[in-house]
Amino acid sequence: MEQCVSGYRFEDIAINVVERAMPEPKDKTAYIGLEHMDSGSLHISRWGSETDLIGEKLKIKKGDVLFARRNAYLKRVAIAPFDGLFSAHGMVLRPKIEVILPEFFPFFLFSEYFLNRAIKISVGSLSPTVNWKTLKQEVFNLPPLDEQKRIAELLWTADDVLQQRRNSLSCLYQIKEIITNEFVKEIASGIDEVYLGDLIEYASGQVDPKLEPYSKMPLVAPNHIESNTGKILKIETAEEQHAISGKYFFREGNVVYSKIRPSLNKVIIANFDGLCSADMYPITPKDKRISTRFLYYLLTSRIFVDYATRESVRTSIPKLNRTAMSKFKFAYMQPAKQAEFVQKLSTIDETIDSNLINIEETKNLLSQLIDRAMGGASDV
Repeated sequence: MEQCVSGYRFEDIAINVVERAMPEPKDKTAYIGLEHMDSGSLHISRWGSETDLIGEKLKIKKGDVLFARRNAYLKRVAIAPFDGLFSAHGMVLRPKIEVILPEFFPFFLFSEYFLNRAIKISVGSLSPTVNWKTLKQEVFNLPPLDEQKRIAELLWTADDVLQQRRNSLSCLYQIKEIITNEFVKEIASGIDEVYLGDLIEYASGQVDPKLEPYSKMPLVAPNHIESNTGKILKIETAEEQHAISGKYFFREGNVVYSKIRPSLNKVIIANFDGLCSADMYPITPKDKRISTRFLYYLLTSRIFVDYATRESVRTSIPKLNRTAMSKFKFAYMQPAKQAEFVQKLSTIDETIDSNLINIEETKNLLSQLIDRAMGGASDV
């Protein structure tokens, strides 16, 4: 590929569109928040808010490129699929076609070259944020326009392959949902009802993340977990995240549940000892009446997600408190029946994991193609 042309300040590459609006109740159906953006994908697959939107938002047009300037390390860039509103913690960017083609522009922002620079200039410790005043002065290299056109065709072909694999994964999730619905029907048809709070224990007491050994432990927060998959997107120690306030300690094998925005369905079974933010509950079974894996599938089932969404405290960020969570009532299954459902769902999960690996490999290939497109450009 041709050598990149150097010397473009970012303000000569992109327009930062700052058209603000106070949302009306109807606007919540066409709202894209940072939580709707997936790391490693240019595509928005979910949107909307459960509650009325609060505070000014950014107006967007279909085709605008959205950049999550808060927590840039999560590397979230996406193309707006419709006219609507976007989080004020993002940027709405449009290309200056004199120097960069619209079809190449999203991949430039998606590149490690751009995102690593964005991470580097972020300010703030709890939620590092990219400011336009700083970003616009950053200098980047770009391929010539004719080369951008050829590269964009190749990259969009690779992205199509990635989307096909994501669609296959979506089908697997639908199959899992069908099996889970069978599981839910079993729960709903049972006689011996129990309260969730009678079967589980919550972690009690918080620890100081600045002290040993906690400062060296991985710290997990809700925004580190991908919705519906239980996949952790980021692992850093409490020390690396400059954690200050108290955190909950969890052990390997504990179920860790995000109590904020429960509709996003963020639950993991921890495979390491670590810490979690106060927005999460580390949970363990009280006894052998319920298995850890069954508990995980129960908390990720539609019947519980709907309950948790409905019973959440309605603030700007919906939260499920312990009292409401503990009052979830369902028909108890004996351990043998639990094991039957766990086996069915675990088999699907194994196939999903295999597909996730394929998707990750395709994402890495796309990332390599983008890096090559930038001619191996380094910070200038």
